[in-house]
Amino acid sequence: MTDERTYLVSGGRGAHQEGAPVNPPVDFTSTYRYRPGAESRWDYAREGVPSWAPLEELLAHLEAGTRQGHRGHGFVTTAEEHPVAVLPGLLFSSGMAAISAVTHLLPPGGHLILPRHSYMGFSSLAQQMADRGLLTLHRVDIAETEAVKTTIADVATLAQAQDSPVMLWVESPTNPMLEVADLPALLAEAKRRGLITVVDNTFATPLRQQPLKHGADVVVHSVTKFLAGHSDLIMGAAITADEELHRRLHEHRTLHGAIPGPMEVFLALRGVRTLAVRLDAAESNAGELARRFAALLGTGETPLRGVRYPGLDTHPQHSRAAAQLGGFGAILTIELPDGDTADAVLENLSLWTPATSLGGVESLAERRRRHATEPETVPDGLIRLSVGIEHVDDLYADLLHALRLVASENRDENG
Repeated sequence: MTDERTYLVSGGRGAHQEGAPVNPPVDFTSTYRYRPGAESRWDYAREGVPSWAPLEELLAHLEAGTRQGHRGHGFVTTAEEHPVAVLPGLLFSSGMAAISAVTHLLPPGGHLILPRHSYMGFSSLAQQMADRGLLTLHRVDIAETEAVKTTIADVATLAQAQDSPVMLWVESPTNPMLEVADLPALLAEAKRRGLITVVDNTFATPLRQQPLKHGADVVVHSVTKFLAGHSDLIMGAAITADEELHRRLHEHRTLHGAIPGPMEVFLALRGVRTLAVRLDAAESNAGELARRFAALLGTGETPLRGVRYPGLDTHPQHSRAAAQLGGFGAILTIELPDGDTADAVLENLSLWTPATSLGGVESLAERRRRHATEPETVPDGLIRLSVGIEHVDDLYADLLHALRLVASENRDENG
């Protein structure tokens, strides 16, 4: 198999056998029988269940860039043209559970280099850990490659003197500012300095970016978002090629009890089957909306102040995104003059749903600074748009109507 679309549908189904179910069965059990004195593959469900394996192996293959079939709960090997070997992924009860497990690869006293714009939940967790003295936090503008490399060098030197480990955490594109990092350059510098490297690949998905192929140690996902794709479950995942890191992450999941439920795993696997067609449709919509809204800037027709999307040539890292990503994604942002104007636009939407989260088949819109923990460098009037698979004309008409309505009301108020 040579294409992701084929593997998304066929991966993790097992060998063809007469009478076997087409879809992997779901294990609704907490424990398994054993034979005294004999080794047992399955014991207690907190340690793992058979029905997790298809999704864990499928995600590992996708991140490695391989198209091989189901291997059966073992080491995942790759095709010759994709020389990255990975272990089966690890599913967690939520994206934050996966993030927390990976962060705890750093022992107390370690250093964490984190993008200044990153997922709000993790940013808050990292700050809390820093405030408690569990780690030293270094925030960077992840798009400024040379500045980040300087920070990597400085922190690595400091940590070496303290005999402390360092972790570089990359989010690209970032949430919600859509900054694009130079992954090959940053990961190479970090590995040269002996850092643990982690990439949150939630926005790009493995169909648009495969950080393991650039040398990342661990990739994390909020499976809740694009992978599952239907806004109906909470789940996370971590994928690594390092056996020791895999062992430690598995141990953390088991001892902390951060495991997914069997029905959520079934739904997530079903959602992943359609990732390619969903992402293609949503990305096409996002690109078209970005172009249409960018054309409105400066016309005075709407209160729009800015449009940000990696596919626009006005995006600061457009050339980098075009060279590095396999597509520009399904997230864009629009900026209004202030929070009140942004909220007024959201109140006048009919098709778009004002809600947090992203990556579902439905289109969502959210003013990010409504959250107190969102950094002040995020404009107060910025609205993050998670574009779904509805017809692009309907999405455009609904948001344009809300923008025009607010513009008209503002003109009336100002005489």
